[in-house]
Amino acid sequence: QILWCGLLFLTMNHDHTKGSAHQLRAFKSRPGGWLPEDPRHTGNWIRKLKNVAAQRNLELVPPIKEFKDMVHSDPKLYANVTEMFSTAFVHNQNTPLDWQPEVQDFNEFLKLLNVIMTTAPECYVSSSSDGTMQAAGMIGFPINALLDWPMATNAGYNVFANALVNQQFKRILKYWAQFLETSDSLYVLVQRNEGSIAWLSDMAKSWIVNAVNLAIGANGGGQFHSFEEIFKSDIMDPYYGFRSWDAFFVREFVDGVRPVSEPDDDNVIINACESTPYYMKQGVSLLDKFWLKDQPYSLENMLNWDEYSSQFAGGTVYQAFLSALSYHRWHSPVTGTVKKALVVNGSYYLGNEYQSFLVDQPDAVGPNNSQCFLTAVATRALIFIEADNPAIGLMCFIAVGMAEVSSCEITVRLGDHVRKGDGLGMFHFGGSSHCLCFRPDVELEFYFYGEKPGPKATINIQINTVIAKVVAGTTPLPVAGTTPHTCCILA
Repeated sequence: QILWCGLLFLTMNHDHTKGSAHQLRAFKSRPGGWLPEDPRHTGNWIRKLKNVAAQRNLELVPPIKEFKDMVHSDPKLYANVTEMFSTAFVHNQNTPLDWQPEVQDFNEFLKLLNVIMTTAPECYVSSSSDGTMQAAGMIGFPINALLDWPMATNAGYNVFANALVNQQFKRILKYWAQFLETSDSLYVLVQRNEGSIAWLSDMAKSWIVNAVNLAIGANGGGQFHSFEEIFKSDIMDPYYGFRSWDAFFVREFVDGVRPVSEPDDDNVIINACESTPYYMKQGVSLLDKFWLKDQPYSLENMLNWDEYSSQFAGGTVYQAFLSALSYHRWHSPVTGTVKKALVVNGSYYLGNEYQSFLVDQPDAVGPNNSQCFLTAVATRALIFIEADNPAIGLMCFIAVGMAEVSSCEITVRLGDHVRKGDGLGMFHFGGSSHCLCFRPDVELEFYFYGEKPGPKATINIQINTVIAKVVAGTTPLPVAGTTPHTCCILA
């Protein structure tokens, strides 16, 4: 007990050496809209969840019971789990906001997590100063909302770097996914609750339409007026033809809403996701220290040490992130043949240590500012495509899961020939990021339409619109594993 108290004191004292970190964290912006911009709305949601948990008093579902037993049977893991909640509690108490700490310990977290297993993400609203309703955000990361502060502690890093913890969270998320794929999850589409409105209400649909119209691209912004004009749906059905929350989440565009830019020009590469530009890097290293503060890309780690990895050494990586109201499917950025497609198991709630309470300006909501880091550690899908255009050759699309993205679903197979704009797969149940990787001898000119890549970017670039054009290139390398020597130059 003395040793444990000493460790807790040292950790708490170390976190407080950056006295303003917890204050800054409470006010930083929250990219993507996966959690409300004002963290007090998240606090309100957690309090509501507490009330539900108290009323239902449910037994823990099997995978959560297994997680509880696993933690309690491992003294070191139990100490880290207990410490991450204790330390987060202290930080939360010292925010300049007038709120009470929410998730106070591991047992309370388990009870709240248990309730989430039979709830679907809601559309939250707040009242402005003039009394009108406005979007407060989507609790699209409900489990992340509970772990927002604990995961930013030293102990939290240790917990979520644990392979056994990630394996058990995969089971928990799979259990939740089964609920989100049933008709029982449809209530949030039509039902209004305290602090939230139905997703198919006129107000919520107008926000979704606005998000589509604001997206930029080669054809300019859209001028759509209704949800059903944009998304495949059946307005004669009370649930618009959606059979579950997940079906609503992965809704498809009506044909023609996002036309493919220059479909017959193989020098044109299109945007693979409706997404906001995050980062573009040339001369990427085959192996690098991705865990450092500047989060350099490390191709070996990103591509899971695949035999193709060395072909991309010195090449280009473009990364972008999807928002809560985005279209969550992936389209092929090039015309070509699928050479390999696989899902890599990884972490779910691990963020870069330099975005935690260790620094003066921690991430407002992990893992938004850890997106480069996540390309090396998170659950992700890899799709290698040999472009028909030899000036592009082999390229790779990476779908990077963030937090409780419980499934990266690939819908293409080895040997499939895809055209630009054809579906490759989709994200389920949560937020996400993606990357396009090119070999070093591919010279590209990128188009961001005035939106500067970075965590402060807010405007989506349309899916299927031109994201890059080939300026020059060489024929594909004939042998996997050969490292090209030509450097890539971006305009």
